[in-house]
Amino acid sequence: MHGTVLVTGGAGFIGSHTCKALAAEGYAPVTFDNLSNGRRDAVKWGPLEVGDIRDETRLSEVMRRHRPAAVLHFAGLIEAGRSVVEPRRFYEVNVGGSLTLLRVMAREGCTALVFSSTAAVYGNPEHVPIDEDHPQRPVSPYGRSKRMVEDILADAAAAGGLTYSALRYFNAAGADPGGELHEAHDPETHLIPLALDAAFGHRPALHVFGSDYATQDGTCVRDYVHVTDLADAHVRALAHVRASADPLVANLGTGCGFSVREVLRTVGAVAGRPVPAHDAARRAGDPAVLIADGRLARRRLAWTPRYSDLATMVRHAMLGREPAARPVAPAAAP
Repeated sequence: MHGTVLVTGGAGFIGSHTCKALAAEGYAPVTFDNLSNGRRDAVKWGPLEVGDIRDETRLSEVMRRHRPAAVLHFAGLIEAGRSVVEPRRFYEVNVGGSLTLLRVMAREGCTALVFSSTAAVYGNPEHVPIDEDHPQRPVSPYGRSKRMVEDILADAAAAGGLTYSALRYFNAAGADPGGELHEAHDPETHLIPLALDAAFGHRPALHVFGSDYATQDGTCVRDYVHVTDLADAHVRALAHVRASADPLVANLGTGCGFSVREVLRTVGAVAGRPVPAHDAARRAGDPAVLIADGRLARRRLAWTPRYSDLATMVRHAMLGREPAARPVAPAAAP
């Protein structure tokens, strides 16, 4: 065994996949989650401790009971659009919760942290692919909250007593190839599961937000990275922070972009039925193209995505999803 690891937000989509990967590598993951977005039935590879990341007393109790060697920090709010409407809540949870975690870690002598960050720290790109030195101009409170936490981690590490890695991932996609875990956000915001549900009649037709971008087919282009590959990168980053005092901030992406229309065509082909969709106006703040330069993670973590084929991601995301008995009448998607 490599020791116990505390996984905040371990009942969520990426956190639960990472717990599975941790267990496979000989770690003992302990999930700390308030279950506001996470699922109890996704905690299968270690104990669940129910608690809020802002609750210092509860977090201290859990840290003292399990004595983790390191923390993987996924807990937080993730909906960029919602953050514009509720900015104070996003800063309270994402920034305030991270500060609480760091206080408890320092008090309990836990010095290694892997932080779940995001490509949203970059904002509208000046160039693609986007490397880690790209200017950071996030366009939402969500992106700004993640950038703030990265700044806090850098300052804390410089002061001593903390070694960390911040992983900025692009568009998480797919699901556990073994079928033990599924994507089930509430509300769902990711394109592939939304498209699958529309194809299977679980939800109305999708809006395609913007068809006049300067891309090959006029729709936005994104870098989709399989959640199992993300989990593997977090396990590798954990080994890095336990072995090295050097902070590591790295992008996680495949370096390949797919447009919205390409995704819908691929979902239709894999599902064997078309995805009902219609064009709509652009959403504010949506860049035309977001593609990662992931060479740093490949070099420093020896990480290479195994599931970079879009059809494979769709097939894995489709596991556990069945057609509805009766199709839903087309309407505006949420």
